[in-house]
Amino acid sequence: MTFEEAQRELEQIVQRLESGEAPLDEALKLWDRGEELYRFCKERLDTAEGKIEELASRAEATKP
Repeated sequence: MTFEEAQRELEQIVQRLESGEAPLDEALKLWDRGEELYRFCKERLDTAEGKIEELASRAEATKP
């Protein structure tokens, strides 16, 4: 699963939950899935941020 796919699914879950139309059991399952997707997206963003910081640090170190 890509970050973008996870983000889209998470957005759909949020819309479904916010609509209030999901029965309780479904809402609980959606909530659990949403938490999984949130953690996945956060990990991907944190990893990307770390790489960007590392690259920026390298670029700064090579400046004359």
